[in-house]
Amino acid sequence: MLSLRVRQIHFSAWLLVVLSAILQAIIFPLPGVYVLSWFALAPLIVALLRARPAGELEIAGSVRLRPATPGQGFLLGYACGILWYAGTCYWIFDTMRHFGGLSAPEALLALFLFCCYLGLYHGFFGLLVGLLAGSARDFRRPLVMAPFLWVAVELARTRVTGFPWNLLGIAQVDNVALCRIAASTGVYGISFEIVLVNVALAAAFLVPRQKRGALLAAALAAAAVLQAGRLVEAPPAKADHAALLVQQNIPVSADWTQPAYLQQTLNELTELTVKSAASNSVAKIDLAVWPESPAPFFTNDKRFREALSEMARDTKTWTVAGSIGTSSAAGEGGQTGPVFNSAVLISPSGDWTARYDKVHLVPFGEYLPFPSLFSFAGGLTREVGEFQRGTSRRPLNAGDERLGLFICYESVFPEEVRQFADQGAQVFVNISNDGWYGDSGAYAQHLNQTRMRAIENNRWLLSATDTGVTASIDPWGRVAARTPRKERTALVAPYALTSDTTFYTRHGDWFAYGCAIISLGALLMRFAFSKNRKKVDASS
Repeated sequence: MLSLRVRQIHFSAWLLVVLSAILQAIIFPLPGVYVLSWFALAPLIVALLRARPAGELEIAGSVRLRPATPGQGFLLGYACGILWYAGTCYWIFDTMRHFGGLSAPEALLALFLFCCYLGLYHGFFGLLVGLLAGSARDFRRPLVMAPFLWVAVELARTRVTGFPWNLLGIAQVDNVALCRIAASTGVYGISFEIVLVNVALAAAFLVPRQKRGALLAAALAAAAVLQAGRLVEAPPAKADHAALLVQQNIPVSADWTQPAYLQQTLNELTELTVKSAASNSVAKIDLAVWPESPAPFFTNDKRFREALSEMARDTKTWTVAGSIGTSSAAGEGGQTGPVFNSAVLISPSGDWTARYDKVHLVPFGEYLPFPSLFSFAGGLTREVGEFQRGTSRRPLNAGDERLGLFICYESVFPEEVRQFADQGAQVFVNISNDGWYGDSGAYAQHLNQTRMRAIENNRWLLSATDTGVTASIDPWGRVAARTPRKERTALVAPYALTSDTTFYTRHGDWFAYGCAIISLGALLMRFAFSKNRKKVDASS
């Protein structure tokens, strides 16, 4: 049955699927050809709606094509999704191989399984389009509903699978004018706009040729107007505070079995922080931040605690530092019981006042899901540790500042980050170890997603990373200051405190849920119409 469905799909549809996957991949860093986001989905939509021969011939002798069945739509979308993930998240192969202890074939298998799993969401989009299209040649219903369906699927990818990496709207993060809608709708509103233009472009290739020119011109004009938002200069964002963001540049593969190396690294980092704070003449340092680090800095390690306390006293600043949180004090460097991927907060007097434990852990990096099924990937988990989940997203109080602190991968979750601002966080702090990504495009992809969180919540965001990019991001999503990658250095990062909340901060993913409800309603109406039509045909 499956082979029959595949054979019934016209060859041109498969070509369009491949083209769409390539376009969707290159709109994200490192290629970053963002302007193509207005055209990237159009080939997939055309493929879904011109997938199989109708068995009739036009006057010109070409085969007429009609929409894919739901099963064929799923296959076309699934193929597109697999290719897109392979082209965008290719860095998983190197991460698994170099840091996960997997052989090249095992790492390739891990990447393939990952693509097959996440590619299901593109497949669901194709299936839904096929369901709405039915057997008719009227493309209006699936075209009108395509933006709603896409956003609904993105919401499912975020909430169900927990991997909303590179949601479509992220491709336009530099579009200042367009991104303002994210303060109301979240990134999903930008995804909706992008798909809407792609639908208009796809429609131009689905109507009779005499109408094609007008539709094509309208679609291109819409893309040009929306893309012109990149030319808009946002007003200056005033900053009246300064943070010292320390970029540690510690190799992920460093050998921590030598106690002397760990002590030397700790001494160098504290010295760099104290000297950088003392030599700064630009502004008073209000906050010092160390990133998530590959170094095993345990919160119950006496040497680590004393070094950080002394550093906070010397710099006279509140200090945030990535660390491995423990549930008990088991002695110097000891580790008993559960461990957490944590960030500690230390007062200018050297007191350890608060700790944030990472809530959303990275599968295959910080824990191993379904251990019996994915036991071959246990090498990566052994390298990083089997962490436990935190339970709170409350801001941390640093004197008169409330910090919304989240760790690494958590920055790709819009709904989770906005909870910090909703609970009173005045500035976001994201600490990360992007050294896992190597020189692939993942570090730049991660940065863009982090920038979108600043836009959605109208917050300054301080991003401290181990190998880069370490940066200060203003509420417009612009990088106000940054350091070069792969350098051990410290950045004086401007920021300001904001207490006002955006509509998105207060109401979350209302827009995405609205799209999901509308999509469900359209599907129910489609089934009801089909059922009534069958009754009429039977009675006649």
